[in-house]
Amino acid sequence: MGNDPVYTPSDCFETFPFPEGLTPDIPAADYADDPRAQAIAKAAARLNELRENWLNPPDLVVREPEVVPGYPDRILPKDKAAAKELARRTLTNLYNARPAWLDHAHRALDEAVADAYGWGDDYRADLLTDDEILARLFRLNQERAQA
Repeated sequence: MGNDPVYTPSDCFETFPFPEGLTPDIPAADYADDPRAQAIAKAAARLNELRENWLNPPDLVVREPEVVPGYPDRILPKDKAAAKELARRTLTNLYNARPAWLDHAHRALDEAVADAYGWGDDYRADLLTDDEILARLFRLNQERAQA
């Protein structure tokens, strides 16, 4: 209650028009063999790998096993100079610099998602502006709500 915006999954996430057959109400195992899901997963994993390598390069960090089994390793700076450099390596700084490799990784993920919607040809023809994507998602959302 009140004037503060509140996130409610039923109003936001659950009504988002994900690509047909790749919706959150379907267990991921049911579409694990779907080439669209595999392409998205591969592109997303590559983007994450590239960002992680930039944020925590092996020459600046050491990885120590966490004391609690199942938790990720601790990532610690190798020394004070590394700590100083790592302090500058934030996602904000990375995205503000927007190196070509980051842009290419995002484009690969965008293309995989566009293909999943059946919009790949339009994406490759550079016809999918942000406004066009939003319009298509809105139409798809409206069609599904009426069905």
